[in-house]
Amino acid sequence: MEISKAQFKIIEPLLPVQRGNVKIPNIQVINAILYIAEHGCEWRGLPENFGKWYSIYMRANR
Repeated sequence: MEISKAQFKIIEPLLPVQRGNVKIPNIQVINAILYIAEHGCEWRGLPENFGKWYSIYMRANR
């Protein structure tokens, strides 16, 4: 399950503003979290097309 750009525009105001040198956009982080929730895999099992698993994990924890 992935959210579209139109769906993301609806929830974007509810997310924290990206600060600093952020390489992974919020939509990619949201889609990675949805992937983890849907497949029930560990963070290390996240496919590489979402980015580095550790970066996604740290963003999700913040």
